[in-house]
Amino acid sequence: AYIDKGRARIGFVSTNSITQGEQVAQLWPILFDRYHLELDFAHRTFAWGSDARGKAAVHVVIIGLAHRDHERTEKRLFSYEDVKGDPDETRHKALSPYLFGADSVANRHLVVREESRPINGAIKLRFGSQPIDGGNLILSPEQREEILSQTEGLVNFVRPFLGSREFINGAERYILSLQEAPPNILRQATVKKRLKLVRDARLNSKRLATQELAQTPAEFAFTTIPDSPFLMLPGVSSERREYVPIGWLDPPSIPSNLVQVLVDASRSDFAILTSRMHMAWLSHIGGRLKSDYRYSIGLVYNTFPWPVLRQAQDERVGDKAKIEALAQAVLDARDEWPTSSLADLYDPDTMPANLRKAHTALDTAVDRLYRKKPFESDRDRVEHLFGLYERLVNPLEADGAKQLKRVARNQKRRKKS
Repeated sequence: AYIDKGRARIGFVSTNSITQGEQVAQLWPILFDRYHLELDFAHRTFAWGSDARGKAAVHVVIIGLAHRDHERTEKRLFSYEDVKGDPDETRHKALSPYLFGADSVANRHLVVREESRPINGAIKLRFGSQPIDGGNLILSPEQREEILSQTEGLVNFVRPFLGSREFINGAERYILSLQEAPPNILRQATVKKRLKLVRDARLNSKRLATQELAQTPAEFAFTTIPDSPFLMLPGVSSERREYVPIGWLDPPSIPSNLVQVLVDASRSDFAILTSRMHMAWLSHIGGRLKSDYRYSIGLVYNTFPWPVLRQAQDERVGDKAKIEALAQAVLDARDEWPTSSLADLYDPDTMPANLRKAHTALDTAVDRLYRKKPFESDRDRVEHLFGLYERLVNPLEADGAKQLKRVARNQKRRKKS
């Protein structure tokens, strides 16, 4: 109540989760609309250490709030390129609850909300397969060899099964994919035993929907089995990486529900999704698992402002052709290291020079799809993207604010002349 009446300013330390992911849309509109508070200053994520023995540092932010009637006209923002280092200060007319400048948007209280489908014209991204089987359909390499030796005709129904860990680290795992298996396969003892265990595990679930799945133990709870090459995006990736490793897989591989799948993806889709622009959106808007990047379909992919690929008379020199050639250069650079996993290639300490060079060239080209002036940082990128996002969700307000800024600039020029 004391703050609500405008009598004080407050500052507090918090874990950085209140400025990331789903929590932003849940918390900040209450502070803005119900209590009329505004961001007065902020320190972006930095490491809060401890002298206690064995105590790990946590990542925190510092938030300064003031009542709307008494907020400062200039907002100070402290950013840490090194979370254990000293900050750089910038000044802004307004701050976003994601802790970057909100000068480029009409509504400084704008938050990104989950969307059930893409609002950006992108093709649909979906989760991989979720068996909900109590682990009884999933096989290690050793279990795969054993069950194939015991069961005649099963080889086409045991397929590679990849989540984030397998895809990034090159680990092997398999799954019994029995949806189209004939009855003579399902009746064999080794298969029949595993299906019974699946049925029992589902019946023992507390969820009614899972119990109902017990009637069809050979079916997955959620099925994504592409029949053509597909682009795979890991659900979780280390915060140390400059890029989330994404790439194509081919059938008969089956993606798990720990990854997202883009069927019928083009190299231009790959180019945008592996770019610094998209990484900036993910790292600032997406949530985290501990401190690792967590890729969300509804919050990150469906809301990301996709660039317009301008067409040329000669399609071979248009935007799409250019970035697809650069995207292929990234893939070619990876192929030069066939014995290295994606974890090896995208560790910042071991990333090959040719791969880094290919990514840098692609980043520059994708940046130019958004504007000609180079971006100075990922924060600069996401501030630009935030303005484009506002035009996606509230075009009238965004265009109105843009027109007012144009008028103000023209008036200022006339006064100078």
